[in-house]
Amino acid sequence: MNDDSLLIHQPTRLRIMAALSTLEEGTKVDFTFLSDELEVTEGNLSSHIRKLEEAGLLNVEKVFVDRKPKTWLALTERGRKAFAEYVRELERIVRSDARTEP
Repeated sequence: MNDDSLLIHQPTRLRIMAALSTLEEGTKVDFTFLSDELEVTEGNLSSHIRKLEEAGLLNVEKVFVDRKPKTWLALTERGRKAFAEYVRELERIVRSDARTEP
């Protein structure tokens, strides 16, 4: 596994990446919505988001709407490619295990 795959492999980050990968390229999701959807606390989500952003896999956009802060999240192009590669790696493992005898 490469460094991006190892980062993605953590269960909460994997769920974040999987959820965001279902969106059309260029589509953003609200931080609070994602927290609710994944049923993780905002603090927990924030720490995982920071790691994904620092790795260049996620874009975080902070804006104010009606004087309230709002955070938008989207996969970067690198993030989309890294997640697709992660999925391919898992598929290779599954196919490989299916060919081995007990």
